[in-house]
Parts: sequence; C-alpha cells; structure tokens
Amino acid sequence: MFGIPNIGRRTVLKATSAAVLGSYVGGVVSAEGRDGGKLPDDESTTLIAHRGFAGVYPENTVAAMEQASRGRSGDGAAKRGAEMIEIDVVPCGGRPHEGDDFEVVVFHDDRLASRDGGERGLTDHENTLVWETPCSEVRTAEVLESGETVPTLREVLSVIPSSVAVNIELKNPGDTDVRFAEKLEGGDLEDRKDVWRPFTRRVLDIASEFENRVLVSSFMEAALATTREYDADVPIAFLFWDSIDVGLEITNKYDCEALHPPYNMVAGSPFFNDSYYIDDPGFADIDLIERAHDEGRAVNTWTVGTWYQAEQLVDAGVDGIIADYPGVLD
Repeated sequence: MFGIPNIGRRTVLKATSAAVLGSYVGGVVSAEGRDGGKLPDDESTTLIAHRGFAGVYPENTVAAMEQASRGRSGDGAAKRGAEMIEIDVVPCGGRPHEGDDFEVVVFHDDRLASRDGGERGLTDHENTLVWETPCSEVRTAEVLESGETVPTLREVLSVIPSSVAVNIELKNPGDTDVRFAEKLEGGDLEDRKDVWRPFTRRVLDIASEFENRVLVSSFMEAALATTREYDADVPIAFLFWDSIDVGLEITNKYDCEALHPPYNMVAGSPFFNDSYYIDDPGFADIDLIERAHDEGRAVNTWTVGTWYQAEQLVDAGVDGIIADYPGVLD
C-alpha cells in the first residue's frame, strides 16, 4: 500500500506522489479533490495525536506514545487510536552547529521549566535551555509531575508501533535565533541552513532506524530546506503561523507534500479568522483546502481540542486533525 524504499538504512515513506502521502495523512488527495471527489468523513480523516494527546497524557513522553498508539483515554474508555503521532524534537547537551556532542530528545520548549511566560513549569528542573543542559539532567527531568521523564527520540520511536506514522516537528536546532515562520532569502537562508543541518541529519538518521512512516514539519524554513537537502524522499509540511501568503510561498518553494495551518485558517469552517493565538488575525481570504487539493497536497490542521471543532473541520475538508484528545473523531 505504501511505497517504502530502503535508502541505506532509511525506512521512510517514499513521497512519489501526494496520493501516496494522502493515503496516510487523511484520504487520497488528487487533482479532482480529496478521496476522488467524495465528501469528507470521519473515517477518512487522519487522527494525529498532538504530542501524544497532550490533553490526556503527559506530553511528549514514552507513556503518552504508548497510550496514544493504543487509543485509550485515561479512564480506560475505548477511543479511536491515532493513525499518526506528532512529536517535537530538540537537542540536549550541546549546540549541534558548533560541533558539540548532543542527543535528540522529544521535548517542546526551549527551556526545561518555562511555560506560558514562566508562569508554570513543564518539568521539575531549573529553567535552563535544553541544549545547554547535560543530557543526563534533561533525561531525568520529570514532566508535569507525572513520574515520566524527558525521553530520547529513539526511546519514543521504539514504543510507537510501525503501523502508526510519526510527524516529527523540528522545533529547535540548539539556537535562539530560529527565524520563526519567516521566508528567507540568500545569505540569511544559507546561514540558517548551516545551523540546522547537523541536527536535521541526526534526526533523520535516527528515524531511519525504525519502520514507521515519517512526515517532517516545522515553522522554520531552513529546517525543511535541510530535510529536502538530506533526503528528498521524506515528506515535509510547513507549519503556518501568522500569514497564509508566507505559508503558501514556502510550501510551493519546497513542493511540500502537506501543509499544517491552525484551525482558524481553514476557510469554510466557522472558525476562519477567529482569534486563537493571534487577536483579530485578518488572514487573507484564501481557501487553503481547495488550493492544497488542487495542487495534490494534504491539509492537517492544529490544534483541535473539541469534537465540535473536529466535526466542522472535517466537513470543511481537512485531511488530518492534529488533536489533544483521542475522542474528537469518535
């Protein structure tokens, strides 16, 4: 069903066409539209577990990956399992672009303890940058008082069944100047690629040791550029932020197989242009789903928290729902 080649030790989804990609990120995308023109429905929409269903389980931990793969809620009630799990990766123990020794850990924030402007801590560790903290300390930091600690990428991938795809978000290469959600040109882009390159390669090398199909996403153009550069067969997706135009420019520049907009960027849903992370966003009146499907790309939207949001977004035609809870498509 999936074209999975062996490229050296790599075992990743070969992105020979958007139709192949679409078959595991929500329906088949073609020039005629999603699922060959059929109306969207819950069964053909991919459920993507955001950080391993962060609304239910301690985010980005081994326990979260195990539970998200099984598709069960905390009270044991049966829920639809995730077809794909989204995780975030950063380096610990050093700055990769400076030649430091480092490991790849699954963690969202730049700092171990800051969240929401420092009002709460993600771990029980002091508030240090992850890449400036020895990996032995990072890996023993407790996440959200759950008893779970920060895992390595290998530890996480080892517990996700091979039948479950993985969306690896390249979050930070070990640098505070990431040029977030910007389109770069010339020397600026080349400088950023130099920073990202060692980290991107290590992540892809680790992912290649496992059987899971992989989709790489990022808010940073250079992260996607270095992914394409190192292995053009790895499907990629740009994470849209404050501009539909910028998101489309980067998506087209790298011929991304998917695009990941926030749910309030989805025209045709009641949430379009609502305040979410930006007050009064004023997004361009562009139908991203129509545009993406015309170009053979899949659309996965983030971050969905309720069944009502999921229902409306499915009706609007999205291919994947990146959700904090396992029951939103039940």
